[in-house]
Amino acid sequence: MRFLRENGHVRPNYRQIAIPCPLGLLIPAAALAALVPLALLNGLWDSRTLDIEGVFLVLGVALLGLADDAYAGPSRGWRGHGAAAVSGSFSTGALKAVGTLGLALTWSAVTQPGISRFLLATAVIVLATNLFNLFDLRPGRSVKAFVLLGTALTIGSMDSGPLLGLGLWVGPIVVAGALDLRERGMLGDTGSNVAGAVGGLWLVLTLSTTGLAIAVAVLVLITAYGEFRSINSLVEGTPGLRHLDSFGRLQNRA
Repeated sequence: MRFLRENGHVRPNYRQIAIPCPLGLLIPAAALAALVPLALLNGLWDSRTLDIEGVFLVLGVALLGLADDAYAGPSRGWRGHGAAAVSGSFSTGALKAVGTLGLALTWSAVTQPGISRFLLATAVIVLATNLFNLFDLRPGRSVKAFVLLGTALTIGSMDSGPLLGLGLWVGPIVVAGALDLRERGMLGDTGSNVAGAVGGLWLVLTLSTTGLAIAVAVLVLITAYGEFRSINSLVEGTPGLRHLDSFGRLQNRA
């Protein structure tokens, strides 16, 4: 955070307070450092603790998010980025959409058996990555959604395997999310996209093919709502969601 602030990487948040951004850079930085002992374990003792395909997928998504944080233009949402690309303008959002699709297709082609799971897994990862970016309009919202999703999947399936497999990312996401919630920094697209990609992977690693089909339908509905309406207004206008969403933020400490 000190590095970001000292080098002028700050952005006004929803309260117009300039804070370090993208704090999400912490997530791939911590994960890359953790790869040193994990890769040694895999190479020396064949411990099979490293999902190399998942590592490349999430790192690629982080790079695309970082590019969007650094060079984003005025276009927003899939409709805005699509219109910018059609008009001949370069859009980092369009680059992120196409790049995420390519990464998701590659990961699914290598890891998922059968055409149905291949297509559904790709859709889940792409939609989840975009949706968590839509969530990231208030401090801590994306990571709260990530924690709730991971908790529900782990308890519902009674399987901690996906959590252990994604632990390389889960720990840094939670730490960065706590700092984001306290407005010590802003995740940016770098952080929210990584949270979404890891959340998508968690869904794929946990759910059956039927479960993935249901997940795609739910993600499409929420994404469509976010494109044409306002997820932020929905959250702030629903009492239970509003309380959960605002819990832990600085302005609530009166």
